[in-house]
Amino acid sequence: MSVGFVAGMLSDLTKKYEVVLLSSPGPEMEDAKEKFGVRTIEVAMERHISLIKDLTSLLKLIRIFKREKPDMVHSMTPKAGLLCMVAAWMTRVPVRIHTFTGLVWPTAKGLQRWILKMTDRITCFCATHVIPEGQGVLNDLKAGGITNKEMKVLGYGNVKGIDMTRFSHRPEIMEKAKVIRKDDVFTFLFVGRIVKDKGINELVEAYIRLHDEYRNVRLILVGSFEESLDPISPIAKEQIEKTPDIIVAGEQSGDNLIAYYAAADCFVFPSYREGFPNTVIEAGAMELPCIVTDINGSREIITGAPLQLPFVDGDNEVMNAPVSVSVKQNGIIIPSKDVEALYEAMKRMVTDKEIREEMVKNARPMIESRFEQGFVRKCLYEFYEEIV
Repeated sequence: MSVGFVAGMLSDLTKKYEVVLLSSPGPEMEDAKEKFGVRTIEVAMERHISLIKDLTSLLKLIRIFKREKPDMVHSMTPKAGLLCMVAAWMTRVPVRIHTFTGLVWPTAKGLQRWILKMTDRITCFCATHVIPEGQGVLNDLKAGGITNKEMKVLGYGNVKGIDMTRFSHRPEIMEKAKVIRKDDVFTFLFVGRIVKDKGINELVEAYIRLHDEYRNVRLILVGSFEESLDPISPIAKEQIEKTPDIIVAGEQSGDNLIAYYAAADCFVFPSYREGFPNTVIEAGAMELPCIVTDINGSREIITGAPLQLPFVDGDNEVMNAPVSVSVKQNGIIIPSKDVEALYEAMKRMVTDKEIREEMVKNARPMIESRFEQGFVRKCLYEFYEEIV
């Protein structure tokens, strides 16, 4: 699935470079080979720590790099980054780039945190260039003592950018959205893995409280559960199953996914940690105000000077925003793992039409000015030109 990071750039890159895609086996590799005519090399790499399998993968990568003699290796996910940077360093590949799309260790504890930090240090040591996906990731790398190397965020951050034409209210999208949308019901949307780390426990608790107060609200969860890796709490799971107004839509892609954005009134993403969440960018492109947590990436997307409009409740009574809630031009930022703040932010979105409409007006222009796909890709191409 990581091929998706670069698939859209292959047409441009192959005009100037010989490009070889290396990843774990998967149908995306065959699709890229057929569509773009690039060579692909498959090396199985475990997502989580597996010493014997990791060593096997490393030895395979060393053999491949010795054979291929690449001028540059660019890795973009944690395990591939560790293995590829070590293998590239050992085989003396001249240019070795790793992009940190997110960091796991800031939310880990004990021995696991130490191990994760050590693997990131090794990755950075072996790389000649380190690209943090956003300013927050860069700050964490420095503060955590991961590397002293000079680092550079490309553009405003993000590795993919967004196709503003595709993520728009096209007629075919609106037709699909009609089936999903429910008149006179305020729809909150979440897109991502339905796991603890994405803040689903807090989201369900805050929504249930809001639903008890305002019956014309619903919550749509787009994504899949990961029971073996990061399960949500049994209480949250039970509430999802027994609450008719919480809809689990499963994994969605393409126009089907975009239709869910078009059918919603507010995007809510209470994740504990991110690198630079594409779903928040996608929601903004679809003119959705967003509620996000104060974490890397999210706080760099929901931004701008604080809105000066007062909060009002359903009866147009002026209310003071809680100190923990930061009202920005295109959404609201709340502390991570704070059910009360999440409930307050969701309540404001439902009851304060004026402030919500101001965010809707700002959302798409703010995304287009900073994360339009052509601009994001141009930043990477210029970086390649600079260092090769």
